Amino acid sequence: MKNLILITLMTIALHSASMAQTSIIAHRGSWKQSNNPQNSIASFKEAISQKVYGSEFDVHLTKDNILVLNHDHDFNGLDVEKSTYQELLAKKLPNGESIPTAEEFIKEGLKQKHTKMVFELKTSRISKERTLEAVKQSIELVKKLKAEKMVEYIAFDWDACLKFRELDKKAKVFYLTGDKTPAEIKTAKLTGPDYHFTIFKKNPTWIKECKDLKLKTNVWTVNSEEDMKFFIHEKVDYITTDETELLTKVLNK
Repeated sequence: MKNLILITLMTIALHSASMAQTSIIAHRGSWKQSNNPQNSIASFKEAISQKVYGSEFDVHLTKDNILVLNHDHDFNGLDVEKSTYQELLAKKLPNGESIPTAEEFIKEGLKQKHTKMVFELKTSRISKERTLEAVKQSIELVKKLKAEKMVEYIAFDWDACLKFRELDKKAKVFYLTGDKTPAEIKTAKLTGPDYHFTIFKKNPTWIKECKDLKLKTNVWTVNSEEDMKFFIHEKVDYITTDETELLTKVLNK
């Protein structure tokens, strides 16, 4: 009887592994079809409504040490890093929202359990020290909100990724720039690479190397059906896209 149960469990496990599917991460929320502003609460809610695996968002540290969402260093003519939060509130997103803080964004995400928050820390143009201070404050915020299980971190700055790992040994941390091999990422104890799709195409063995090293793979920003099919076939763990609706259709075919 014990052997029969063991065989059954192994069969289920193998079947589950074979059915594992590439997951969708909405790039700056789901905004392209809905016309919501990128990095807005509205685009985040739209991503949540689609039940995608995760929604990526970009974070800067203001002059007065408030973590806020915006992709560029400029927000409607204001330099985010050199402005206070109150100064940034004078400007609005196209839908009338104020620039979201990371805190209010994460609190919104904690209202549900199926869509992870993929927290991209933008590299400071002021100094390396400022980037690392932003890492520290990001970790402190996530721990304060008890959101560790719902937040994953990505960054272009290698030292920022290493700092995330130092401050939270269990966090999922991915590196974005594309200049590190899978072996280097494994040595650094990061979760995996999160590289532009052209990087993986130029290095065709890296996806398999990641799998062999038990690293997760994410690829950005994949918006064409042809590229979606290519990376689904390669069995990457996550695809980050502006076209969440299209990718959903491709995965469901």
